[in-house]
Amino acid sequence: MAIIAGTYDFTVQRRADHTEEMAITDGSDNPVNLSGYEVASSVYDESRTTKYADFTVVITSASNGTFTLTLTRTQTATFTPNELKYDVKLKSPSDKQEYYVEGTIFVSEGYTVFP
Repeated sequence: MAIIAGTYDFTVQRRADHTEEMAITDGSDNPVNLSGYEVASSVYDESRTTKYADFTVVITSASNGTFTLTLTRTQTATFTPNELKYDVKLKSPSDKQEYYVEGTIFVSEGYTVFP
């Protein structure tokens, strides 16, 4: 079952918590069973010289191929460029490692602050 890699861009508010829900499907749009898989994701500048954060990854339904990527407001506060890059890498139980998705994170300034 081949996983078709793709591109997905999204916007994050600086100084706010952020969660993205993702689902992995094969070329026939069937869920990929993530039992035994590891999922990792990081945020870098475009030249990949500065690492800004590692997402917290939680597999929410292995049988349905779904997981969440979460950044805390402390992490997003360090996002000083207005555009960053990220990717999601899968590691199978047999140690096969593949990139699933990559994209651009557009960083928008948050203005409201709790006292």
